[in-house]
Amino acid sequence: MDQLCEVAQVSKRTAYQHFAGKDELVTEYLRRFDPDVMPEVFDRPDLTPRERLLAAFEAPTTATQGTEDVTPLCPYIAASVEIRDPHHPARQRAHDYKKAVAARLADTAREAGAADPEQLGEQLALLLDGASARNRALNAETFPTAAAIAAVLIDNAIPATARR
Repeated sequence: MDQLCEVAQVSKRTAYQHFAGKDELVTEYLRRFDPDVMPEVFDRPDLTPRERLLAAFEAPTTATQGTEDVTPLCPYIAASVEIRDPHHPARQRAHDYKKAVAARLADTAREAGAADPEQLGEQLALLLDGASARNRALNAETFPTAAAIAAVLIDNAIPATARR
């Protein structure tokens, strides 16, 4: 909390007036981080369903911490790794968000004509999470490789006659 208050330029007293503690703050951050579940991908009428599925794999922007560039880790994955209690509100929020991403992927796969949209949604969600974690662990661009794998999964799941 000390570092957070320093960066936010607020006193600890002010922080604790708004949040009971670090856990409540993290939960609220996750609640507000992406409330509409990737609208910049899934709510784009200018893209076909296949293109929207692939747009989910556009690499996140690199952030600078101190003097080095770091690839951001999905905050829901980060919270799940850091918080051991599966019943903690932040872990529950991460769980719900990850399910919502898979559901949006499945809905888009269904729109694209996938034979088994739920399976494709889960496959793509797993691939996204793996790319995020590997990207951070290696500090390397893994999303282009993940996008290439996603294209194969998508094209195998969607009959050629349904592709638009």
